[in-house]
Amino acid sequence: MKELIDKLYETQVLERKELVHLLNNFSADISDYLFEKSRLVAKNNFGNSIYTRGLIEFTNFCKNDCYYCGISKSNKNADRYRLSMEEILSCCETGYELGFRTFVLQGGDDGYYSVDKVVEIIKKIKSAYPDCAITLSIGEHSYESYKKFYEAGADRYLLRHETATDVHYKKLHPAELSLANRKQCLYNLKEIGFQVGTGFMIGSPFQTVENLADDLLFIKEFKPHMIGIGPFIPHKDTRFFNEKQGSLELTLLLIGILRLMHPKVLIPATTALGTIDPKGREKGILAGANVVMPNLSPVNVRNKYSLYDNKICTGEEAAECRFCLQNRMQKIGYELVIDRGDYKE
Repeated sequence: MKELIDKLYETQVLERKELVHLLNNFSADISDYLFEKSRLVAKNNFGNSIYTRGLIEFTNFCKNDCYYCGISKSNKNADRYRLSMEEILSCCETGYELGFRTFVLQGGDDGYYSVDKVVEIIKKIKSAYPDCAITLSIGEHSYESYKKFYEAGADRYLLRHETATDVHYKKLHPAELSLANRKQCLYNLKEIGFQVGTGFMIGSPFQTVENLADDLLFIKEFKPHMIGIGPFIPHKDTRFFNEKQGSLELTLLLIGILRLMHPKVLIPATTALGTIDPKGREKGILAGANVVMPNLSPVNVRNKYSLYDNKICTGEEAAECRFCLQNRMQKIGYELVIDRGDYKE
């Protein structure tokens, strides 16, 4: 097994059968060996710097009905909200004072926020904070809409593909959503000029190790600038409420593998990791991640943006969240930096 990790470290490439073998047969010792390599690669590219993104969850309305998601349109128990322009700008003001230089506008696929409304939000943030990057995470849109977002000043776009296997995708999504369209959106975003992020869930219902190998190979082919992965966590109001959550150990292994496959890519240690393990985000950084995403959303809406159950940091003010993470990172030898944290070739 160590020879596979050495090969990956040296070449950034493994064949599908090698990836399947590694995912099927890893142990604590193998993971530790991998993390030594992945940490080294991350340190060589980023030093001990951890980039921060200020997350603004501005709407939990969604027109889609993804089977795993707590804000899907069929969840009648969801307490819906939308942030006003003033509330969004207030979040940015707070974040800027705390040292954030990237704002992530994340929401459900909410038709209330028309293309023109999103463009207006982007322009107002850019006008107030020209030295900051704007990341959008608002789902599937047309090429023309993405182009308008980009021309208004958005810099990055997050769109997780969730699973690169069509049969598996159909088990997680309704018929009106397709993997082909999701992938086309990703290629459109890249062509337009966005720094693009994709990613997938670990341990989602019906997932196989072969599916995970295909995710890794799709990402290798696509060459994103950001990769967001995290464990599947069930939500009580979805059809998957009784399914088992994804494995911390496997998620960390995959972060390490992705770091070796993509030495310069930006990989967050996600809130979902911190939700399934009190030290999950620290473990993600020590496996090769280099980004954290504290929440800038108003405290009164945090627990309403509930993609999965038991999400952490819903009651903390932005400053608490930021300084808590800063202390956590310092304890493991890393520093949160005031930096846009752009992808660098």
